[in-house]
Amino acid sequence: MRGATYATRAACAAAVVLAATACGGGGGGGGADAVLSSSWGDPQNPLEPANTNEVQGGKVLDMIFRGLKRYDPATGEAENMLAEKIETTDSQHFTVTVKDGWTFSNGEKVTAKSFVDAWNYGASLKNNQRNAYFFSYIEGYDKVHPEDGSEQSADTLSGLKVTGDRTFTVALSQKFSTFPDTLGYPAYAPLPRAFFDDHAGWLKKPVGNGPYRVDNYTRGSQMSLRKWDDYPGDDKAANGGVDLKVYTDNNTAYTDLMAGNLDLVDDVPAAQLKNVGSDLGDRYINTPAGIIQTLAFPYYDKDWNKSGSDKVRKGLSMAIDRAQITKTIFHGTRTPATDWTSPVLGADGGYKKGLCGEACEYKPDEAKKLIKEGGGLPGGQVKITYNSDTGSHKQWVDAVCNSINNALDNDKACVGNPVGTFADFRNQITGKKMSGPFRAGWQMDYPLIQNFLQPLYYTNGSSNDGKWSNDEFDSLIDKANGQTGTAGAIKSFQQAEEVVRDTMAAIPLWYQNGSAGYSDRLSGVKLNPFSVPVYDEIKVS
Repeated sequence: MRGATYATRAACAAAVVLAATACGGGGGGGGADAVLSSSWGDPQNPLEPANTNEVQGGKVLDMIFRGLKRYDPATGEAENMLAEKIETTDSQHFTVTVKDGWTFSNGEKVTAKSFVDAWNYGASLKNNQRNAYFFSYIEGYDKVHPEDGSEQSADTLSGLKVTGDRTFTVALSQKFSTFPDTLGYPAYAPLPRAFFDDHAGWLKKPVGNGPYRVDNYTRGSQMSLRKWDDYPGDDKAANGGVDLKVYTDNNTAYTDLMAGNLDLVDDVPAAQLKNVGSDLGDRYINTPAGIIQTLAFPYYDKDWNKSGSDKVRKGLSMAIDRAQITKTIFHGTRTPATDWTSPVLGADGGYKKGLCGEACEYKPDEAKKLIKEGGGLPGGQVKITYNSDTGSHKQWVDAVCNSINNALDNDKACVGNPVGTFADFRNQITGKKMSGPFRAGWQMDYPLIQNFLQPLYYTNGSSNDGKWSNDEFDSLIDKANGQTGTAGAIKSFQQAEEVVRDTMAAIPLWYQNGSAGYSDRLSGVKLNPFSVPVYDEIKVS
């Protein structure tokens, strides 16, 4: 997910001014028709699948849509959902067969055309969809979404062909062995004709094919989703629905949870981490998620792209006491990173514990030596840029700088450089205005090692904000994508990750856990590998 951009949350209302029934969960009774309430934040964009690339909107898409694949909420494994089969002989040309019997909640049948029309819409430059790059592997993308400033010369991707009511073919511009496993990402969801026939109406009340349907939505207040009784899938909702209540302060959400005015908080605030165990007991969840925090560098700045700068970056990495910071600042909700992916992938999925080696270990003497050998800190000081409006970034950036300063025996070697808002922070990054390291969080789009590497480090990758470029890395990524076997692909991806390590393209800091707390009305609460509640499995008593 682009930059792990967690949307802010807004108060339902202060408990002192609203009665508990106004702010609380849904209905007093329990059972399969009972509604639960959960903290949420307004999505950045309308809920078009190809236009949602942040967590809050993604939560809703996961509830109201089902695609060709679905990621197992326990293991993260990509499993067939609406795909009856996806066939290929060369990892570049695929034939997709859609299962029969699926409809949208308005009764419209889900067909091969439902997918092809949706993907063409998502890819088209004129539709300005934020997730358009997910279709960039498909032949014809350069015509539908030119990136060189030229005009769009086609409206549909030449690599997509409907061949039957339930079949379509996909031709990619390069081999991509794990392409089928990416198809559980919401950008690839099907769309009904209603989306195209009455686009404005659909945006007001989206229609999907998942276990929930949108009942109503008031921006800044609440989105109400209700169980779709005729949902044809095996993962039917175990509750009557979910009221997603908007909060701008997760401390307020936590207070409402403790007061009995809210059923579920899926982002326990840092200020409550010391108390949450005693407050909630076994109703507190702290589980690994596919999220990593790193420090990125501006390689368009000559100071970070000259001979010796790799030693400076490695030295900075070795000056950071990750174990101490994750313990004192995050109270066990972060784990020191030892590679550039995530443990949730598992060894079979490409995670290689310890791949970073000593470069991610706290070794202050070696850090000082390497930075000196590399020519010293550019300008004598590093400024770590971060947005100060959300999260606990100031606390950990200050802690990282203190660690670096202590290691280098220089209390001015590192300072934090706060930017007021996330929007301004991102604007500076995309405007290539960084002059030193900056925070770079990444939440996986899908549980594949490729997703932790190619978007972030491939030359001109979609989220390569530092503009790092390395021919050997690119070649290994291309080789991995061209492998027909998973084992061979993972080996090549790991070799590419070793190039990231050897040049310290970015400094890995820690893996982030998902955290949640819930009321005693609920049972069966768990977070998936993306740190999102598995709403359809929650039971209300």
